[in-house]
Amino acid sequence: MEALAARLSQLDAHAEGAIRVVAFYDTLMRRRVDLPALARSSAGLAGCVAGVRLHGTGRVVRASPDGADAPAPAAPASASTTAPVTLDEEEIGTVWLERPGPPNPLDEVLLDRLAIAVAAVVERYGPARTTMADPALVELVVSSDCDEAGRARALRLLGFAADLPVRVAAVRSELPLGRVAGLLCPGRPVKAAPLAGVGVVLATAIPLDRFPDRLPADVRVGIGASDDPARSWREARTALRFTSTRQPVVRHDDLGALALLAEIPEDAARANGDVAAIARMARNPEDLETLDAFCATGSLRRAADRLHLHHSSVARRLEQITKTLGIELTQPAGLLRAGLALTAWRLLDG
Repeated sequence: MEALAARLSQLDAHAEGAIRVVAFYDTLMRRRVDLPALARSSAGLAGCVAGVRLHGTGRVVRASPDGADAPAPAAPASASTTAPVTLDEEEIGTVWLERPGPPNPLDEVLLDRLAIAVAAVVERYGPARTTMADPALVELVVSSDCDEAGRARALRLLGFAADLPVRVAAVRSELPLGRVAGLLCPGRPVKAAPLAGVGVVLATAIPLDRFPDRLPADVRVGIGASDDPARSWREARTALRFTSTRQPVVRHDDLGALALLAEIPEDAARANGDVAAIARMARNPEDLETLDAFCATGSLRRAADRLHLHHSSVARRLEQITKTLGIELTQPAGLLRAGLALTAWRLLDG
């Protein structure tokens, strides 16, 4: 009986301590602390170094009992007790204690609650594993009516760090938007959502190399240039209007003065004689393709190479196009007129 009473008293003491640990972490989670604060608080509670590692980013946070940040090793080599961090049934990280002596009876409970808290922080502040995001949050980020505090909160909830600029891309594609966003920004934090019939992609960086090789043929992408997400979204939609089969990805920065064409009222553009002539000629896809190649290269032979035709065939087509448009394509001024008219017509055509 005395032995049983001793064991029961120890169990009661352990249960009371476990409840206090649970309450401790419940308080931290209500205060929405970040990973460093979780590590510092855990180290203070345990009386030894505590650490957190996220597998996806390789980030390591390690704190001493006195609240100071400790140098972070690549792995918890000296850990006395560890626990996995799981989110949506996937292990996303590890938490550990570096206790010099044997584990404390409450270490297992402490690490269990720490792992739950870390998963909550990752889910809240990200970057989370999924690419698709809540459209309402994305709309807040790119809306010109949203104040800076609301935009910052939406970005934080989407998993973007406060100290990194977010760029915006506008996408049109029959492919799933999440797949396109992953192709645009492989290995980088990225979120996407549909908005008003256009896909919105938010990313801290959008690499520009190898876009044509990486993206399927039916994908069109316009990329904003501004650090302000609302302005970047407007720029991205404008750039999207300038995309074509020949140029499926357009940066707003690269448009320069051409971006002004997007500001011309549609009625004024349709009423222009050169644009109207392009619209009539567009009924013949071959002529349109030939004019596009010639405007892009400015050379009969280079246009023929691009079209995989003999230069004499391209010359005959251009002669007919010149008659149809009433523009002398061999003259610099005529080539400029044709190129502007073709671009203006494309903007109308969407």
